[in-house]
Amino acid sequence: MATKLLGKEKENKDKQKKAAAKKPRKSVGQFFRDIFAELKKVTWPTFKNLVIYTGAVIVFVVIMIIITGSYDAVLEALRNLVVKI
Repeated sequence: MATKLLGKEKENKDKQKKAAAKKPRKSVGQFFRDIFAELKKVTWPTFKNLVIYTGAVIVFVVIMIIITGSYDAVLEALRNLVVKI
């Protein structure tokens, strides 16, 4: 159940919203510096893990292709029996 803000709490919340809206915009250069700073914090997979993950994705895609192709073949055969082309 939601609670209502009363008195000073509501005023403080409104002030925080207004202050957040008035923050100056960052320059394009600062934006890209921030992006590169965040990318340095990322834990990148090792080459061995990358190969394993890529192999897992390829195997999954092949399995899904087989399943989808099988459904398609069965449904086409059923359609041909009904329509008798």
